[in-house]
Amino acid sequence: MRIVTLNVNGIRSAARKGFFRWLAHQRADVVCLQETKAQEHQLDGDGFRPRGYHAYFFDAEKRGYSGVALYCRREPDRVVRGFGWPDFDAEGRYLQADFGSLSVASVYVPSGSSGPERQAAKFDFLERFAVFLRALRRKRRDYILCGDWNIAHKPIDLKNWRENRKNSGFLPEECAWMDELFGPMRYVDAFRVVDPRPEQYTWWSNRGRAWEKNVGWRIDYQVVTPRLRAAVRAARIYKAQRFSDHAPLIIDYDLEPGVGRS
Repeated sequence: MRIVTLNVNGIRSAARKGFFRWLAHQRADVVCLQETKAQEHQLDGDGFRPRGYHAYFFDAEKRGYSGVALYCRREPDRVVRGFGWPDFDAEGRYLQADFGSLSVASVYVPSGSSGPERQAAKFDFLERFAVFLRALRRKRRDYILCGDWNIAHKPIDLKNWRENRKNSGFLPEECAWMDELFGPMRYVDAFRVVDPRPEQYTWWSNRGRAWEKNVGWRIDYQVVTPRLRAAVRAARIYKAQRFSDHAPLIIDYDLEPGVGRS
């Protein structure tokens, strides 16, 4: 089972840059997109609904902002839109597809980089998200939570970690939250199960030739429940083409074909 996740920074922009042409050759079972920046009615035409996929969208109420999407080879048994929190659901940040006892979700954690007010909102989100994640662990289901979590967990996960300790995305409180996620909550960073190397980044600033110099951050994850650790087989970050300021994260799982394939 192959799962791809990407913050597209505008689904229409990514399409113009060749994202869907690339996707047609990836044999992905589930594709999780974040920051679609579009309303579903604006995505008419086959280009945004690739052949062989069921397409689902959860848009932000504000036009041109946030939003998540899922493309699934197999039609899900159920699709869940949102957390049940009116404020953040209005921003289109969570979309879940259920296949048997497995759930795959596209997650877009808020950024706090625009200023103190937005960072406070991010901390509020993280506090509630932790409660939500603990509740998922009590269910008899396995979860693969994919997306832009807007936090680099450890110094290995960003190039200039010393200079960024006071910046959103690598604040001590945010790193401690990730420690809790991958510690007491027992969730697993699927990428790190198979790839412990440094300098493996998924996002690069558009400033200062960051992409060219590989001055990046690893803030896009596939986070899985403990039983799926043994199912992680391979992972890669695709960088041969640029569809966004993020790169696609591709992970293969040793799961039954019926779970994720049509």
